[in-house]
Amino acid sequence: MTELEFQTKLAELDRLLNDPDVRMDPNRVWTLLAEISAQELRQARR
Repeated sequence: MTELEFQTKLAELDRLLNDPDVRMDPNRVWTLLAEISAQELRQARR
C-alpha cells in the first residue's frame, strides 16, 4: 500500500467515525482498521 492509499484509508476511517453526516458502516470500519493495522505491522517489521 502506498503512502497515499494509507492516508486515504485513514481519512475515510476518520469520516466514518467522526462525521455526523456520514452513515456508520461497521463492516467498512473493521475492514479499514484491518488494512491499516496490517500496513502498520509490515512497516514495523522493516
